[in-house]
Amino acid sequence: MHVILGAAGKAGRSAIRVLRAANVPVRAVLRDPAEAEAFVAAGCEVAIADISDGRALAQALSGARAVQVICPVDTRLPDAGKAMIATVETIGEALRASEAQTVVAISDYGAQHDHGTGVTLVFHHLEACLRDLSAKVTFLRSAEHMQNWARLVGVAASTGILPSMHHPLSKRFPTVSAMDVGAEAAELLRAPQLGTAPRIVHIEGPQRYSVLDLAAILGRHLGRDVRAEELPQRKWVPTLMRAGLSESYAVLVADVFAAHNAGRIDMEAGAGEIRRGSTGFDEVAASLVEVGRK
Repeated sequence: MHVILGAAGKAGRSAIRVLRAANVPVRAVLRDPAEAEAFVAAGCEVAIADISDGRALAQALSGARAVQVICPVDTRLPDAGKAMIATVETIGEALRASEAQTVVAISDYGAQHDHGTGVTLVFHHLEACLRDLSAKVTFLRSAEHMQNWARLVGVAASTGILPSMHHPLSKRFPTVSAMDVGAEAAELLRAPQLGTAPRIVHIEGPQRYSVLDLAAILGRHLGRDVRAEELPQRKWVPTLMRAGLSESYAVLVADVFAAHNAGRIDMEAGAGEIRRGSTGFDEVAASLVEVGRK
C-alpha cells in the first residue's frame, strides 16, 4: 500500500494519478471527509486524519509499504513556524512506528541551511527528523511552485502590474509545476533505492525564469501589457497580511524571499541529483488565466 499524505494538494493529486495509472494501490490521507468521494472514485482507499494528530496518523499509516510525506501549511496560524515543526515531529514519530520501507519527503530548495531561510527552515527540520528512519528515504527538494503566482494573476489583469518579492527582476530563479513534483514523487516511490543514506533529488522546471519573463508570458495570455515591479521589502509583511496570512507566516515568507534574493534558495552544490519537470510557465500561466476568467 502506498500512502499519500497531503493527498488533496496539487502534488498529492498528481502523485495519485501516476500511481493509479500504474494500478498501484493507494491510500489517500485527507483532513476533510467532504473530499473523499473523488478519491474513492479514482480507486483509492481513504483515511481521514489531521496529520498533526499522532494517533490518527499512525492509523492512516497502518500497513503502508511506501509513504509520500509533505508538511501541511496553515497560513493563518498565530505561530505558524512552531505549529509546522510540531507537525513534522509528529510525522517523524508515526513513520518510525510504521513498517514503511520507502519514504519520499517533499522538501524545498535551500533545505540544507540551518538558519536564515524563513519557512524553508521547516523543511530543514523535516529532513533532520527523517534521516534516522529505518526506511529508505528520499528528500525531493522542490523549487518554488509556478502555481504560487496564481494569487497575482488578478492583480496583473486589473492593473497591468506584476508585483514581486524576487529582486532584481532580471534574476532568473528555479521554479517548477507542482504537478511535476507530484509525478516525480510517484516515480521515486516506485523506484528501488540503493544504499542506506537518504537520497537527495532536486526538481525544477525545464528552464529558469526571471520575473520579467513571467510578466511577459502572463501579458500574452491576459491580452494586455504587464509590467514587472519590485515590491519594496518594507511592504512585504504588510502586503502578505492583507492577503490573509498571519503575521508569523508573513514573516516566514518574507525571510525566505530575502534568502532567495541573497542566492541561498537553490540546489545544494555537490549534493544529490537534479530532475526536470516537463511543464513550462507558459502552460501554467494559460491555465491560471483560464481559471481566473471563470
